[in-house]
Amino acid sequence: MRMWMLGLAVALLVGCAKPQPVTTRNSELTHGNVQMNLKVGETTQTDVLEVFGAPNITSIDGSGREVWTYQRHATVSQSSSRSGYWTIILAGGGGSSSGAETTTRTMTLIIKFDENKVVSDFSSRSSNF
Repeated sequence: MRMWMLGLAVALLVGCAKPQPVTTRNSELTHGNVQMNLKVGETTQTDVLEVFGAPNITSIDGSGREVWTYQRHATVSQSSSRSGYWTIILAGGGGSSSGAETTTRTMTLIIKFDENKVVSDFSSRSSNF
């Protein structure tokens, strides 16, 4: 009986476990991480994959070298509200205001590799609108 209850407890714990994301690499594409992790002549394709994950686009340039492009987009919504109330002897008044703002951020990283699969050049660009 004890083994049966132990098995049931384990099954319940496993069944209740929430799946965890395999990686958070998509959120790690920032100018700071690019500058810290990419070194021309040192960083390999394997290093890049470990830090940033798989690229969105792969291509070959005119010299026959591999080019990886990463593009990340994020939309940030922010809302605010304010209300107030005032009273003067017998008169009263109240007011409220609210607003919402949406910002879109994009980050593009282009990495070029030499024939040894080592970073030969890279550039990044971000924009907010």
